[in-house]
Amino acid sequence: MSNLNQFPEQVKIIEVGVRDGLQNESTQVPTEVKIELINKLMASGLSVIEATSFVSPKWVPQLADQSEIMAQLTNPDFIQNHAVNFPVLTPNIKGFENAITAGAKEVAVFAAASESFSQKNINCSIEQSIQRFQSIFARASELDIPVRGYVSCVMGCPYEGDIAADKVAFVAEKLYQSGCYEISLGDTIGVGTPGKTTALLEQVNKDVPMEKLAVHFHDTYGQALTNIYAALQMGISNIDSSVAGLGGCPYAKGASGNVATEDVVYLLNGLSIKSGVNLDKLVDAGEYISHFLKRGNGSKVSRAILSKRKN
Repeated sequence: MSNLNQFPEQVKIIEVGVRDGLQNESTQVPTEVKIELINKLMASGLSVIEATSFVSPKWVPQLADQSEIMAQLTNPDFIQNHAVNFPVLTPNIKGFENAITAGAKEVAVFAAASESFSQKNINCSIEQSIQRFQSIFARASELDIPVRGYVSCVMGCPYEGDIAADKVAFVAEKLYQSGCYEISLGDTIGVGTPGKTTALLEQVNKDVPMEKLAVHFHDTYGQALTNIYAALQMGISNIDSSVAGLGGCPYAKGASGNVATEDVVYLLNGLSIKSGVNLDKLVDAGEYISHFLKRGNGSKVSRAILSKRKN
């Protein structure tokens, strides 16, 4: 039986709502709204906010303002009082060079543990995708730019079904050996359970140190928080989450959004695990973007706190 002493004392939250959360929104979100959302997220104490993606605007129109976003985030007046990292996604060397030109100080690359998903998402095999990243790793090393790695479909694939843990470990180890300082394991379609989470982390940990791993859960089956709890028990101290539960997966029909950052912070607070995040200010950020999108807030914690505020 586990006890609280096995949990990490502190957790780093990687806020992915601005990029992963908004990228599939049909409502075009103006640059100034994104910047205001980032301002509010910074005010809550978040230290890592994924800012945008340097993919072709043709494929992701929502992120066509990538350079404008970075111009504001790298303005000395904007960041002088905040020790915040703004990683950006770079799918290829062209995206990487564009990101660096725009002022990015950290990048992320993404692979998949499913061959079918890799082909449909980035039009190449898993091996080819990792090979494609080598030029990014080489340039990043020259420029002393940290590279984070994502592995999609670690619990299941919309095309292949269940994914074997050793396939995930293979991809994670390849990214780690290539130079990623951290590997985020993504349950892209939200089919994971605590048992699967534990088994997966045990397998991947044979090749990648636990402190170099992060988890990225979607809440399709309502298991995200219990999966995070299981991951915390395994020693995971890096968690991806999205304010107001924004996001989804365009390749997985019916897949709901990322786990809500507010819900994660509430869980961590209840376990006396430090995150450095002020929950009330985070709720304000989630309500701001939910109001703009004219949709209900995807965080149960936010809904409860907002209801309390009204009474």
